[in-house]
Amino acid sequence: MTDLLIAIGTRPEIIKMAPIIKALTNQGEPFKIMHSGQHYDYNLSLQFIKDLGLPQPEYNLKIRETSPGRQTGRIMIGFERVLKKEKPLLALVEGDTNSVLAAALAANKQEVKIGHVEAGLRSFDLRMPEEHNRRLVDHISSHLFAPTDNAKRNLERESVWGKIFVTGNTVIDACQQHLSIAERKSKVMEKIGFEEYLLVTVHRAENVDNPEVLRGFVEAFIASPVPVVFPAHPRTVKRLRQAKLWRPISTSKNILVLPPVGYLDFLLLMKNCKMILTDSGGIQEEATAPSIRKQVLVARLSTERPEAVESGFAKVVGVKKDGILNAIHEAIEGGPLPDRSPFGDGHSGERIADIVASEFHSHS
Repeated sequence: MTDLLIAIGTRPEIIKMAPIIKALTNQGEPFKIMHSGQHYDYNLSLQFIKDLGLPQPEYNLKIRETSPGRQTGRIMIGFERVLKKEKPLLALVEGDTNSVLAAALAANKQEVKIGHVEAGLRSFDLRMPEEHNRRLVDHISSHLFAPTDNAKRNLERESVWGKIFVTGNTVIDACQQHLSIAERKSKVMEKIGFEEYLLVTVHRAENVDNPEVLRGFVEAFIASPVPVVFPAHPRTVKRLRQAKLWRPISTSKNILVLPPVGYLDFLLLMKNCKMILTDSGGIQEEATAPSIRKQVLVARLSTERPEAVESGFAKVVGVKKDGILNAIHEAIEGGPLPDRSPFGDGHSGERIADIVASEFHSHS
């Protein structure tokens, strides 16, 4: 039995939970970790946990399903077994993945309170499965850890019933804590032959599953005035091959395609790049960390991180070739970026750990 059960399933969840886990450990607060195994290579995931200096999970579901419905159902069944055995007071989840939704639903059915880290994010784009997941989890959570005042306002507008705490985003803590580890361990910069480069990631279904959008991306990368470093997600590579776009992107002298890189490698790629073009949500936050501070061009039609845009770190540039190229040219001439991140001061994990301890420790 444990008072606190922490559910993780994907690398972004591990990254953002890491500062909370470290803070709880420093405070001597007991907890156990359940890993759903949503990301495919489970052994790599365990190595990743080790690289970040985190304890190994007590429970490993090793879910291998790729169908979203089956995956969510399998995680619910597995996590329910863990909940019945541990009988925790609180299940802590982070983000908006299928793992998060499944863990939260299982906890709800077992009448276990749910703490949602990174609550209140909204893209208002219902094409995104993540938008459905995060809304559902927010409305069944008893404790909502909103990263910003904007996220808090979203939750208040929706009349969620749980307690709302504005804590900052733990991703800033993670960047600050792990960059020094990356600089010691990573060798990724030895692969980069460009003095300056645009770091690119694209993986979202609404982008890579659309051949017309994908073609525009490839043409923009080839024509980019700054050379492109492109760690390519396996699903993106598959779609590029299907659309007969793999050859032009892989043979262009303006583009260095890398296999998927680990978190520590990616931190260094962000630190050393000229700017970033991405459809990722988390990268929009990470780029604002004091140790990174990079301009982000968001290759989407919307963002659930408006704070990054309002502060001047990010710009939503759409998904068409001309818009992307114009934005790259403008960013090259752009002025200095803010000194402070809109997502927190690097102490969000400690705040969340303090709240969890004060809310539940007295009940132990």
